[in-house]
Amino acid sequence: MALDRDHVLRSAAALLTRKSTATMDEVARAAGISRATLHRHFAGRDALVRALEALGIAECEAALDRARLDEGPAADAVRRLVREIEPAAGLLAFLYGENQLWEGAGQNTGWLGLDARISALFQRGQRDGDLRIDLTPGWLTEAFYGLITSCAWAAVDGRVASRDFATMVAELLLGGALRRAES
Repeated sequence: MALDRDHVLRSAAALLTRKSTATMDEVARAAGISRATLHRHFAGRDALVRALEALGIAECEAALDRARLDEGPAADAVRRLVREIEPAAGLLAFLYGENQLWEGAGQNTGWLGLDARISALFQRGQRDGDLRIDLTPGWLTEAFYGLITSCAWAAVDGRVASRDFATMVAELLLGGALRRAES
């Protein structure tokens, strides 16, 4: 029987979202496979995390595509993006805390592509006069990721209702990013 790699990765992501310190044995059990089978496909935790990173990047790219970032006002596009990325938020929260992904020359360039697309959305909002210009698009992009991951962790812990995810993230981000009427 062939290994369903997508099933294994999604099972690992679901487990690691709830328990980032899970062992490879626990990951194998969650996926319904033996530890030996898991190790044949992922030599160790680092290989598994790198495969999860590729899945996370692909999920984010698909969410950005579905959000139609170039359509309508930037604030509406941000709200669509938050709604579309929400299913991957737990995986992103896990990946956000995996330091080996962000150190040195081994960083996956897929993150840079995501950053550029999200930053372009904020630049468009600033250019159109909808978003504050005193906050850089790079900072707004980092704030976006931070709010996504923070809300995902809070929802997993039961500190916030997951049904409120999109509203909490988008409105806090935009409430701080919207240009204020000058007095």
